[in-house]
Order: sequence, then C-alpha cells, then structure tokens
Amino acid sequence: MEFPVRLAEAETASELPVGPGWAYEWKFDGDRAAVWRSASGVRVQSRSGRDVTASWPDLAAAAMALRPGTVLDGECVVWRGGRVDFGAVRSRASSSPARAAELAERLPASLPVWDVLSHPELGDVRGRPWWERRELLVGLVAELGGPPIQVVPVTEDPATAREWIRALQSRGIEGVVCKRTASPYRPGRMWVKVRASTPTDATVIGYAGPVARPRTVVVRLPDGRVRFSRPLSPVLSSQMASHVRRTGAGGREVLEGAVYTACVPLAAEVEAGTSRHATVAVRRLRPDLL
Repeated sequence: MEFPVRLAEAETASELPVGPGWAYEWKFDGDRAAVWRSASGVRVQSRSGRDVTASWPDLAAAAMALRPGTVLDGECVVWRGGRVDFGAVRSRASSSPARAAELAERLPASLPVWDVLSHPELGDVRGRPWWERRELLVGLVAELGGPPIQVVPVTEDPATAREWIRALQSRGIEGVVCKRTASPYRPGRMWVKVRASTPTDATVIGYAGPVARPRTVVVRLPDGRVRFSRPLSPVLSSQMASHVRRTGAGGREVLEGAVYTACVPLAAEVEAGTSRHATVAVRRLRPDLL
C-alpha cells in the first residue's frame, strides 16, 4: 500500500438514509487515525497524513499486538466520567513528546476501529465490500483480547440507529455514520454522517477577554454573518488561549459596538440560529482541520 493512505470521509446529513444495504455505526468525537502495524513497529497517522505516533504511545503499544501487515481505520478517543471527552483528546493530540507518556497515564486513550485497509494474509482489501471488510476486522481485533482497540458497534436496523442518535448523546457519541454494505473503501466523501443536532462549520477570527483566558470568540458563519459566541467553557477557553499563544494575536477590531482582538483563523463547529441576531454556541475548536 502507498503511504500515507488517504482516508474515507463522511458527508453530514439531517436525515437517516434507509433501505436495503445500509449499515449504521457509532460516530465518536475524537481524532481520526489510521494505525499501521509493520514488521518493524507501529505508526499512527492523522487525517492529514502526519505521523502522530508520539502523541499516542499507549495506542501504539497496544497495536503491537496486531499482526504485521495490518492497517486499521478508526478514531483516537478519551473516556472520562463515562463519556467521550474531546477536550482531553485535544490535550493528548497537541502534547509534546516529553508530555505524551505522562498524559497517556492520566488520560488513557481508546481506539474504536471501523475498517481494515490492509490484512496480514490478504494484503490490500480496500476494494472488497464493506460487509466483508467488517468480518475481517472483527476477526483481527478478536485476536487482541480486549481494549483499548475495539470494533465500533454497528447495526443494520434504522430504528436502532435512531435510538442511538437520541440516547447516546450523554455519553459523548455524536450520532451515527451510515455506510453502504456493498461499498469498497475509497478516499473522499463516501459515507453519511447524521448527528442528533447538526453543527455548522465556522471560522474563529477573534476573541474577547484576556489572552490567558478568552471569554468568548468571534466567528464567521458560512453565510457570511460575523457573531460573538456565547461564553466559552473552561476547556474551550484554554484551547483558544493556546491557539493565540502559538500563532499570535492581531489588532483590535469592533463588532456591534464591542471590541475584540483578531487572531489567526481557526476552524470550529458551532450551533447557530438563522435569525440576524442569533447567538452562536461553540461546540469545539478544530485545529486539526487547519
């Protein structure tokens, strides 16, 4: 297989696709990763193709139990208090190599996996249908004997998928990813993602409050509106402060009579109303999409 591999992606939709030939998997709120087990070791690859093995030493160690020649597609997640904690994921992903081992002890990661791209006996299996790759995946992960590498739950029952969307929010599960059971694995957008509430992609262009602890951010929405967000949670405030320290602050700007400080643009997911003065709630900051 060529390296780095290009990963498949999902389109966001508001309705669950139904009918013969659909399967539905949990959508985790973490950092996408491909895990390569070669004859010499393990490499963890980010969505963008970067080597992020140093940030996930616990997962790399667990993946050594995979047979050489295995490549899996999944998500690095951190469970805290019975739910997936995306803030903890970002702390792990942005850690320096010196801090990685300490964070692995304090914030241990899990790797839910949903696809196998290369099999130790069969080689590249991306051209095989999803249902066949799923069977191969289950067999490979069963050899490990348990966490932190686990197969993502799946159902082919739309009613169960809808119940997952409704009931799993409290555990930090965003929704479901819908896949055609006959489909091969291809790079690009080939799946359908359905969340309990569909967020909007936006761009953070500034912040208000002290640089060490921003109180709110200024976002540009896809329709061109520029709005202050609601107050940030402590985790989001800390992440925004880290972004400004890393990239630098800009000049002073004014929006709706209030002063804010410009910053290097940062991708974000927000929930925003459609009215002219609608408030904006930041769900998460996404430095991994820059």
